[in-house]
Amino acid sequence: MSQLSYAVVGTGAIGGYYGAKMARLGREVHFLLHSDYEYVREHGLCVCSCDGDFALPQVNAYGDASAMPKVDVVLVGLKSTNQHLLRTLLPPLLHENTLVVLIQNGIGLEADVQEWFPGQPLAAGLAFICSSKTEPGIINHQCYGSINLGNYSCRSASLFEAVLNDFIEAGIDAHEVNYAEARWKKAVWNMPFNGMTVALQTQTDKLLKHPATRQLIYDQMMEVIGAANVLGIDTIDESFAQKMMQMTDDMVPYSPSMRLDYDFRRPMEIHYIYSRPIAEARAVGFEMPRLEMLERELMFMEKEYLGH
Repeated sequence: MSQLSYAVVGTGAIGGYYGAKMARLGREVHFLLHSDYEYVREHGLCVCSCDGDFALPQVNAYGDASAMPKVDVVLVGLKSTNQHLLRTLLPPLLHENTLVVLIQNGIGLEADVQEWFPGQPLAAGLAFICSSKTEPGIINHQCYGSINLGNYSCRSASLFEAVLNDFIEAGIDAHEVNYAEARWKKAVWNMPFNGMTVALQTQTDKLLKHPATRQLIYDQMMEVIGAANVLGIDTIDESFAQKMMQMTDDMVPYSPSMRLDYDFRRPMEIHYIYSRPIAEARAVGFEMPRLEMLERELMFMEKEYLGH
């Protein structure tokens, strides 16, 4: 049995869910919280899940990273709009071999964190889950819940395997995947659906029920696949877009994280979900016109309520 210790940085809908599953398994887990720190410290965490509800009446809750112990694994569930905070949040938690798993959306996340922490083992966590957290200490898990782990710079095969096995033992459908392929596969879904639910003020199911927007979503998916192919990832093709369309047809009506950020007037993850992949594709001569238009619309909408 693994004796790895964990920290969750960003105990929201995603980090909170996976961290709670690890804690329920019996692993040592330390949760960094922000707005609901006092509530969770007093009442714990509750996961209302399609797979069965469970509660953790007492958890290791912290409002300040500097008070947390060093751990073997850090699960980062922060929105990428707060990525700069990792420069100060991570150091208290790290020893030389701590594996940092970025369970975040977008392209280029690991490259930036590696610049800040040279030599630190990093991995990508690609979550396929419908989950939200709109109340203090309560995570609403609606469907799915699997996670793929892509090794970015972890030199210890045994550590990476131990983390993967912990996810599996916690009852999570977890697999090791190729890093670059996995990041771009996630983008095939994220880039169309996150922004389109904001721009058209709707949910995933309605986008696919209308023929015009269904075709637009598909065309956007094919732009992402085209970019990935030009960047040397030739394992993603049209069949994957069809698979993602079918998966979303089968989902409950869903508001992705960017739509919730818009609804609550929070900064949206435009940089890593849109600007960064668009720039990487353009650097090798591939344009993504539909998604670039969506990026600009999102920038306009965000500026309207943030004012900068």
